[in-house]
Amino acid sequence: MFDALLLGAIAGYAIAMPVGPIAVLILRTGMRDGRGSALAAGAGCATADLLYASAAMLAGPALVSVIAPVLTPARLVAAVLLIVVAVRGLRAPDATAPSDERASVGRTYATVLGLTLLNPSTVIYFASLAVGLPAISAEPLARGLFIVAAATASLSWQWLLALAGSSLHGRVPPRLGRVTSIASAVIIGGLALKIAADALTAS
Repeated sequence: MFDALLLGAIAGYAIAMPVGPIAVLILRTGMRDGRGSALAAGAGCATADLLYASAAMLAGPALVSVIAPVLTPARLVAAVLLIVVAVRGLRAPDATAPSDERASVGRTYATVLGLTLLNPSTVIYFASLAVGLPAISAEPLARGLFIVAAATASLSWQWLLALAGSSLHGRVPPRLGRVTSIASAVIIGGLALKIAADALTAS
């Protein structure tokens, strides 16, 4: 059972740690809206990982065959939505300026959850692990421990990003804040274009 926990944690960190548009979005949310909203954003991302890990461990390869036809359209939709986020970031006067943190927590969680769910390649990643780890995927308790460990690892990483971003909430000078908002918008937009290009290349 310890192996299931360890492998789940490794899998969770492996899917969470690569820098992508969601990671940048969590950091920017922390800088702009503070700790509460940033933690909600991180929880939204981790929730998507939890749902996909659960689905993959329960359904495995059968789920991959269902998702494969919609993988490219989902990636393109995600890319478009991320570009919208980037454009709004460019239009904002200062994306690091403090705002009403409490009012945006629920919407922030739902937004990041939705954006992360639009990357169904995550479920293919977990389904591949289910196939490659038959000793875990064949045992219900081991599957459960794997899922919990993967989700916890993802959440801990997303919350680390959230706390890093929120540590700068209200502390960035206006001019540097504007530069930071432009940089984050450009990064998110660039990563969104890469997602779209990869989706079109793979189709």
